Amino acid sequence: MSYKGLPDVVTTRRRNLLESAYFTEIARGLAVTGRHLIRNLFNTDKMPTVQYPDQKRDYGPRFRGRHRLTQREDGSPRCVACMMCSTVCPADCIEIIAGEHPDPTIEKYSKEFNIDLLRCVYCGLCEEACPCDAIRMDTGIYEIAAETREAFVVNKDFLLNNDKDGTL
Repeated sequence: MSYKGLPDVVTTRRRNLLESAYFTEIARGLAVTGRHLIRNLFNTDKMPTVQYPDQKRDYGPRFRGRHRLTQREDGSPRCVACMMCSTVCPADCIEIIAGEHPDPTIEKYSKEFNIDLLRCVYCGLCEEACPCDAIRMDTGIYEIAAETREAFVVNKDFLLNNDKDGTL
């Protein structure tokens, strides 16, 4: 019995030695690779690559770079240790230890504020959740490099004085 006119048994033809070794497909793939190689050798100005240390790629205005903490007019961090950023973080990479602020008009402050950049997924939820605009990701820095894994855990001092060279 067939379904909508299709045969019950599907037969496939047997491949010969040349077809089963896929020599023609390999030759076609090498031809495509060779064609791209020759085109890129003679048209280097149209290549999609960027000479990285000398040229840097331009990113859009909504690009999220490395984190930074904002400061008040007196130079103290704007963070009031409400824990909203660490609560909303899907990667659980923000660690805050709160303390009592000496100024009675400010309830709390962050004694420690650490971000593990290796765990961070740069989603920007911490920036959106912060009620006092203390954390931002508008530095434009996308290069992060360090010698050890421990150097990727950045503290409050680093986040307040974010340098522009990209090193940790």
